[in-house]
Amino acid sequence: MINDGWDAGIRIGVVVPHADVGPEAELQAMAPASVSIHGSRIHFAAMRAGGEMDEKIPHDPVRAFVEPPYLDQAVELVAASPLNVLALGFTSSSYVLKAKGEAELYERLAPVTRGFPITGTTKAARAAFHALGARKIAIVNPPWFDDLLSEQGADYFREFGFDVVHHGPCGLPSNQKAITPTNLSAWIRTTVAERDPDAVLVAGNGIRAVGTIKPLEDELGFNVVTANQVLMWHALHLADAAHVAAEITDYGHLFSTTPKS
Repeated sequence: MINDGWDAGIRIGVVVPHADVGPEAELQAMAPASVSIHGSRIHFAAMRAGGEMDEKIPHDPVRAFVEPPYLDQAVELVAASPLNVLALGFTSSSYVLKAKGEAELYERLAPVTRGFPITGTTKAARAAFHALGARKIAIVNPPWFDDLLSEQGADYFREFGFDVVHHGPCGLPSNQKAITPTNLSAWIRTTVAERDPDAVLVAGNGIRAVGTIKPLEDELGFNVVTANQVLMWHALHLADAAHVAAEITDYGHLFSTTPKS
């Protein structure tokens, strides 16, 4: 029988900025045949048609992205589908909200998720670091994050007790289409590796990153996690699909681990 996609055992819903194809593209690339990805979109004022953005995204749209009612509506709409788990594919809002605001966000969304478990990039990244035993971390942010947003991200992870040995926007062109696994890997190799982290997080769901994971881990000897990779890993475990996560072997050591709680 020809696979028509209807027999997916696990369906993951993901909420993304309206003009961003990155999260869905990378999630589907990692997904085994038994997993399907289903997107819901919210207007993000920092993005224009074709996925174009300013060199540095302003902070007001970052906060507005997670304010009611638009996020709540997008989550409710995709949650009406026969899903197993939901994911928020947007990193920078958690940086701005900090730990307390992020916790309040998940509490606010709970009534519209139909009881599905829900995760997001920073929540999943924290679970990944704990699973990997990583306390000393480096954060590589997209070039469209400014220094203040990067510092807010470092503060977010420090709130949870992580030692942030490096953070900053990567020194690549501020254009999604200009970033490749080759130039991103080169930047991590030359700028971040000397900090000797337990793990490096390539943050930002719109940055092309999953192709860097396994080659860098093999070469540099520390764990590499990315925004969309941690979403996939955490979503599968929240959906009680650890056996499916273990099938993913080309996207880093993380998929051979399980969350601590």
